[in-house]
Amino acid sequence: MKFISTRGAAAAENAAQAITKGLADDGGLFVPESFPSVKDDLKNMLSMDYAERAAFIIGKFLGEYDKGGLYSACQKAYSQFEDGDAAPVVKIDDNLFVLELFHGPTLAFKDIALTLLPYLLRTGADIGGVKETILILVATSGDTGKAALEGFKNQQGVKICVFYPSEGVSDMQKLQMCTQEGDNVKVVGVKGNFDDCQTAVKKIFTSSEVAAELKNENVVLSSANSINFGRLVPQVVYYFSAYCDLVNAGEIALGDEIDFTVPTGNFGNILAGYYAKKMGLPVKKLVCASNSNNVLTEFFLSGTYDANREFFKTMSPSMDILISSNLERLIFELCDRDSALTANRMSELKKTGKYSLDKDEKAALIKDFYAGYCDEEECLSTMAECFDDLGYLCDPHTAVALKVAGDYSVYSDSNRKMVVLSTASPYKFSQNVLKAVGGKFVKDAFDAAKELESLSAAPIPKQISELKTKPKRFTDVIDKADAAKEVLRFAAEKIRK
Repeated sequence: MKFISTRGAAAAENAAQAITKGLADDGGLFVPESFPSVKDDLKNMLSMDYAERAAFIIGKFLGEYDKGGLYSACQKAYSQFEDGDAAPVVKIDDNLFVLELFHGPTLAFKDIALTLLPYLLRTGADIGGVKETILILVATSGDTGKAALEGFKNQQGVKICVFYPSEGVSDMQKLQMCTQEGDNVKVVGVKGNFDDCQTAVKKIFTSSEVAAELKNENVVLSSANSINFGRLVPQVVYYFSAYCDLVNAGEIALGDEIDFTVPTGNFGNILAGYYAKKMGLPVKKLVCASNSNNVLTEFFLSGTYDANREFFKTMSPSMDILISSNLERLIFELCDRDSALTANRMSELKKTGKYSLDKDEKAALIKDFYAGYCDEEECLSTMAECFDDLGYLCDPHTAVALKVAGDYSVYSDSNRKMVVLSTASPYKFSQNVLKAVGGKFVKDAFDAAKELESLSAAPIPKQISELKTKPKRFTDVIDKADAAKEVLRFAAEKIRK
């Protein structure tokens, strides 16, 4: 299958090339030339385990990859998850379910894709005959960075450099990244927010000067952010898997429509659900849940994307984003894949911070999506109510989604099953979760985790408890303007053996 750029650059010949490049030459995002339908295959998927479902769905896009190799890679990736279940569905109320995506190596939903991406990228490079060292650049709002670092550490022929907002992640998220092991990794704090990190990384990707210097070092760039289709396509799988699990549990009949609510920042997670719907999954509504940085909520309501607004640091930092990169892929679909129009809108966004849909595009948007947001006080109260009333401990991002899911249920007056995506362990945000369910704020994240464990009886994950004794390897904090220098310096370094 060919992949085309949302902005009209030459197509990638196949998924291997699109995944290896990460970003199109014109700065656009790669999208599949068409979406395969698997509607008639849902019944067969019911008896599959998660790895089988993943290999089946992903294989629809990756025809040049060996089927046996892909399945083996999926088995290896998802065996790293607690109890061997990458995406369990938990019923917490009559029509309300939580899809838990945080049981992987770094306790965040990014593990679903980033335990598999090293295989997809290395194999894609081999298929394409890429001999150079691949340098992966990552901008993270907290969870992608650690998951990517863990997935790619000590991978042969690969280096990975992660940029994170130095004061824009939780204490646990920062520790997870700054204590990262591996000889081929680098972590750099940036003065600013996630959008500053993301803009710096995109600028590096499109810089001819940087490309020329990297060529001298025999290095090529790729991405582990969800701008890379190889990061996005594994996320499509858990929508199908959740649906199959509900059928198997007798909660729905095959063919029934359900809704999903997704805590959303960079738009990749919910876009994967949109792609699942385009492939035939019976989804009625995709509910986009934002925190106080509610640029997406206003976009869905007004049809105008306007990033010219105050930026808030919240207790759900992975959603503290004003420029949602993956929204470009949705815009491309809404305008009937008009690459020139998409490119113009992205140019408008860069120049003025805003762009608008026309009437027909807005109508198409609200047909598939609903949007709402949750402020800080509502986030705290939702965490408390969920724990007190339902006995379920959740992190702030999941709380945002649960609150908006509740708003949607009132708005829609529907009896459809609602699946809320839970994206991170509550222990990654122990201070704020304890504040919500225990009524007090403890400054030290590890002390807060201990009190939370005592209060909830939910054990502290070993990935968290082990952080306390790990040495900090990476402490550098730079201005965003110096990001390219850091990348070039890292590219020239020899990997220690």
